Amino acid sequence: MTHANTDVSDWWSTSIIDMAPGQIRFRGHPIEDLIGTVTFPQMIWLMTRGDLPTPEQARLLECALVAAVDHGPQAPSIAAARMAVTCGLGLNGAMASAVNFLDDVHGGAGEQAVELYTWIDEAVQQGGDLHAATNNMIDTWQAERSKFVPGFGHRFHRPEDPRAPRLLALVEEAASDGLVSGRFAAIGRVLQIELNARKGKPVPMNIDGATAVVYAELGFAGPLARGLFCLSRSVGVISHAWEQMGQGGRNKGPTPPQYRWTYTGENPIADDN
Repeated sequence: MTHANTDVSDWWSTSIIDMAPGQIRFRGHPIEDLIGTVTFPQMIWLMTRGDLPTPEQARLLECALVAAVDHGPQAPSIAAARMAVTCGLGLNGAMASAVNFLDDVHGGAGEQAVELYTWIDEAVQQGGDLHAATNNMIDTWQAERSKFVPGFGHRFHRPEDPRAPRLLALVEEAASDGLVSGRFAAIGRVLQIELNARKGKPVPMNIDGATAVVYAELGFAGPLARGLFCLSRSVGVISHAWEQMGQGGRNKGPTPPQYRWTYTGENPIADDN
């Protein structure tokens, strides 16, 4: 398609989608050829990466997406969705509220874990010892970024997050089949060993650390790991928002109304209860 004034047509440029009346192509593939022939994980891969994955790659991606769909109403993003519904928002508003919670602390650890794994992998690829490189990068991360090592530790699942061993086992199975390298699964396991030794107790790999292994093995960039987590968790979000719509409720806050916050200012009101 040509235009006399390209300043309008070139305002946005994309290699993702092309359209004309009666035609839609994603990454060069006619939509009618994709419908009924590719899975949703394959479509996610195509749209974000530009090519179609193998069925085996798509199945491993799907495993990570399935593992992270929900973690209950105590998760801030899920709680936000349910509260939003009781304030009158529809499903789209509830989902937007929840996804906006998925930032660096709640939802961003997967991206950070991919970054940390990549640091360690690069050091090993340059000839470093895996255990030594892991310890060095833990020290670097804690000195430069945060005392929290992304992808490890859980306030609820101790001594083990049940999602992590299953995902690691699937990655190692894929590595034995030649689908992925297995390097990042090895890094994740060594990180687990070193952190356990440092703390003197189990520091479980959590869902962020486990899915980060999958995404790194499949070649997804760190920021996409966060985006994929948002896609996955949106399934739980819409489920809880829909359930809350059925349950009803109006203006539900984070705690039942009979419970009060702790006031720390001057002239507190006396409470005889």
